[in-house]
Amino acid sequence: MTSTTFHRRPLPPGLVAFGSPEGRKLLVESLAAGTAESFHALVAHLHTQAEPAWCGLGTLVTVLNALEIDPGRVWKGPWRFFGEELLVCCKALEVAASEGLTLAEVACLAECNGASATLRHAEVGGEAAFREALARTVRAPAGPFIIANYDRGVLGQTGTGHFSPLAALHEASDQVLVLDVARFKYPPHWVPVALLWQAMASLDADMGRARGYLAVGPASVADPAKLPVGLGTLLDRLQSLGAPMCPRPPTVVE
Repeated sequence: MTSTTFHRRPLPPGLVAFGSPEGRKLLVESLAAGTAESFHALVAHLHTQAEPAWCGLGTLVTVLNALEIDPGRVWKGPWRFFGEELLVCCKALEVAASEGLTLAEVACLAECNGASATLRHAEVGGEAAFREALARTVRAPAGPFIIANYDRGVLGQTGTGHFSPLAALHEASDQVLVLDVARFKYPPHWVPVALLWQAMASLDADMGRARGYLAVGPASVADPAKLPVGLGTLLDRLQSLGAPMCPRPPTVVE
């Protein structure tokens, strides 16, 4: 008996494929308006998630590399570069492969690996703040960048919880460019901002509250709390995010 296999899926009506004539037009206009400054760094490092449940890891790999953060340990050969296999704090990879990650766990991983992460749940009254954060970050070529955690079903796609970075905003049509890290399933695409907010406002049963988004940027060297610290201080910072505690600080290879 032959099992069913898939090679991508068609985008639902109302979503615009990045590579289509309309999608390219939206990008050109966004670039001209200065609302796609984040696109260049993110697309240069856009990573396809390596496992079906690794959208959070794949998205974070994209963002950490776009921020040009040195992981401080070797990926392969002599190269220090983020891959999913380096994101080993906060949750074991084999568990993440079967369960995926929550928004708080992705924030934990960002903090563990040299970034700062601001977490916001998509709850009542928060859409205006999200729109402000989006408008600000798409104009920031070096970050912070937004990671969205949303329910695919609200967008008319198959599946449930998903993570991807947001790379551009077309203000005239009120659409945001989602660089979908599951490129084997859907291409990057434009989504109405109001619809994406609804998808982020869906309940994550594992967290017991709405999904949401992260603004992930480089840790400030002026902030002692963001410098390499002892294990106790690191655990306190991660616990304050409401995330599982990191079992050990990152290993640094000189």
